[in-house]
Amino acid sequence: MITIAEIASNPLDVAAHLTAVADPRAGATALFVGTVRDHDPGADGEVVRLEYSSHPDAAQTLANLAAELDAPDLRIAITHRIGDLAVGDVAIVCAVSSAHRAEAFDVSRALVERVKVALPIWKRQVTADGEGSWVGL
Repeated sequence: MITIAEIASNPLDVAAHLTAVADPRAGATALFVGTVRDHDPGADGEVVRLEYSSHPDAAQTLANLAAELDAPDLRIAITHRIGDLAVGDVAIVCAVSSAHRAEAFDVSRALVERVKVALPIWKRQVTADGEGSWVGL
């Protein structure tokens, strides 16, 4: 069951994702929280913020990616943030619960990896000198 699949411009609530996948049949919950870091191999200097933008179909694409991995004993909650994010801000939250830990880990990792490849969200990193560069284009 997909409980959350959203693109959000407001700060992400990690606890809300955990609550969304809570289930008495679940023996495991895997949680991934992706945050903005202050460095990138492709950056010329210290990264101070990321600017995320998305295609209008991004929320539906995210829901479709989650649906591809959904199974009867799973609960999935995933949100990707857009807008200006500072170092330390949460960019993505993915929580998956299942009866057993292996499936929760596997599905969480697979979904995050699919998001990195297929979700139409673009990232521009800005360095301390004010210069910006697009990542992954």
